[in-house]
Formats: sequence, C-alpha cells, structure tokens
Amino acid sequence: MNSLVHSFRREARRLLASPWDLAMVTWVPLLAVLLMGWIFSAGIPRHLPVGVLDDDHSALSRQLVRMLNATPGLQVVQHHANTAEAERALRSVEVYAVVTIPRDFARTVKEGRTAQVTLLHNAQLGTHSGVLQRDVRAAVGTLSAGIEMAARNKRGEPAKAVRVSMEPIHTQLLALFNVSTNYEQFLGAALIPALLHILAMTAGAWTVGRELRDRSLGDWLGTEGGLLHTASALLGKLALPWASLTLVALMALAGITWGRGWHPPGNLAWVAVGLALLMAVSVAAGAALAGLTRSLRTALSGAGFFAAPAFAFSGVGFPLAGMPASARAWAEAMPYTHYIRLQIEQLQMGAPLRTSVPTVVALMLATAVLLMAGSAALHLARSKPQSWGGR
Repeated sequence: MNSLVHSFRREARRLLASPWDLAMVTWVPLLAVLLMGWIFSAGIPRHLPVGVLDDDHSALSRQLVRMLNATPGLQVVQHHANTAEAERALRSVEVYAVVTIPRDFARTVKEGRTAQVTLLHNAQLGTHSGVLQRDVRAAVGTLSAGIEMAARNKRGEPAKAVRVSMEPIHTQLLALFNVSTNYEQFLGAALIPALLHILAMTAGAWTVGRELRDRSLGDWLGTEGGLLHTASALLGKLALPWASLTLVALMALAGITWGRGWHPPGNLAWVAVGLALLMAVSVAAGAALAGLTRSLRTALSGAGFFAAPAFAFSGVGFPLAGMPASARAWAEAMPYTHYIRLQIEQLQMGAPLRTSVPTVVALMLATAVLLMAGSAALHLARSKPQSWGGR
C-alpha cells in the first residue's frame, strides 16, 4: 500500500511539473472528443451537392429536378450543359453525383415506353453514395408511380386496383435499431471510444516508458521489494492517467446520449462500466508493452500498431463475418472489438444485461493479466539497470 501511494504522489508531481504530459491525459483528449462530436453533430447527412444534366428541358424533367431537390439527402447545386462539364464537376468533387435526364424523356414516357434516368456517383465515398442512391431512387420511383397511376385512372381502373396491379408483391422493411440511421448514434458513438483507446494505450506506454528512458526506474520502484511491491507501484502510477481518461470518456458518453436527448433502450451504467474497463485494459496494455520491450520508442510504436486499427477490425465499418479467418482472429484479440459489441448491445439494441456480462468479465481478466505481465517485466528490469536508457 505504501508503494502504491508513493507512486501515485510521484506521478501527480510529475504531471503537474510537465504541462504537456498533463495535457495529453486531460484537455487534449477532451478537445479531441468535442471535435469528434462536432463532426457528427448533424446526425444524418443532408443536402449533399449534386448536379443535373437535363438534355430534355421539358416540364416533366423540370418536375423531376424539383422532386430531387425536395429530398432531404441531396441538393441540386449545378445544372450542366454537357457530359464533359458534368465529368469535371465530379472529378473536382464540386458535386458528389450527377443525375442525367436523356433527350426525349417526356415524349418517351407519354408514348408508354420506359425512360431511363442515370445516376453517376462516386461509389468510393460509400456513405455519400448510399444516401444519394436512396434519395434519387425515391424521387424517380415516386414520379414514375404517379405517372403510371394517373394513366391507369384515365383508363377507368380504380385507384385500389391500380396499387395492387402495380405492386402485387410488397416488401415491408422494418428497421429494428437506429431507425433514423443517425450517424452520430452509431458511428460517432463508436469512434469516440476508439480514439480514447488509442490515447489511453499511448498514455500507459509513455508513463512507464519514460522511466526507462530517463533511467529513473530505480528511483520509482526502489531497490527492494517483491513482485507485489512492483505491482502496487505500477497501479499507483497508472491510476491518474486512467482516472483522467475515464472521466473524459464518461463525459463523452453522457454528452452523446443524454446531452443529445437520446435515451438508449439498454443499460447506460453497464456501458459506462465497460468504457472504464476499456480505458483500464488500454493503459495496462501500454504499460506492459513498455515493460516488456524496455524501450519507450518501441512501446509507443507498438501502442499505435495495436490500437490505431482497432476500429477497422471491430465489425462496425466492415462485418466480422465477411473477414478472413486470420483477420477475424486478430479482431477478436482486440479489447475494443468486445467493448463496442457491448456498447451496441446496450445503446442500440436494448439487449438483456446478461448478454453483456461476459464482455465485462473478459475486460476485467484482460486488465489483470496485462497488469501482472507489466509488473513481472518491470520487476525483472529493475535488477538490470544496464538495460535502461533505451530510446
């Protein structure tokens, strides 16, 4: 207990004496979280700029343009005179898509033949592309259905019969979770803990690694005491970075839920516990890397290598089931993958609490194992001062 308190006080003095070290576990993470929240504050992408190449210039084509402009996801900002102009606008990203209305569009429709409207879009921008396809399809489908229903009504077919004959098989799509497709609630809420995971792992590596770099490991751990003494000292040293980053994480969680008027269907307290454990396992992993490598530079590189791609392997951006077996095994070895599953279960799905209990237990065990590994490595390093001082 004495070693824990001594180490805690020593780390507190060090942070107060080093404004930039203190900033990296206080206002810098908070600023990063605020920036991330600001980016996704709109929730749903709206008014994405698109261009129109209208070769028909008819009343019907102008009606279609008005309907496109009325959809929430896109906004017609340019009218192109030819294909070359539309291509230049797409390549310079002045617009994300171009809707092409062919010549004789209205006459083709009046003759009862099929007219084709073409959407040229940049599929590399997946989110933009999905929103644009959805809204263009909705506008064109609404116009098409209106024309067909009007034509059949003129032929004396009842409105109810028209609806049945036009769509004999109807698909009902029911969104169970995140009905409004709010990007803040599923993407912003997932990226914030991923960012803090990187910062926490880096903080753990820096906190321990700098003692090795500055050859002050002996001053910190002393020359006597067993493994338990080293473990207590490590806990005291990591307590402040963990507490500070956990506080930022919990503030972000409260801000993105209650602060935005979102009351998740699951247990928010359980998510908070999981988030605190994610910070704990991240800090412990960084400290273990520093102890095992005995090099600040290698530990920081390792922290970036393990933590930076965590979001990409989490299954949020790309499904785990679609990954190769080796990539999925790597994903399952990352703590963030398990935390984000817990967060989605509780914040989005409202799953029973027992579903998320194994994740919390696994994070607790992983933290304990990493702390013991780091303690054992530092205990060995203490007796080998010739290995200190590595950059």
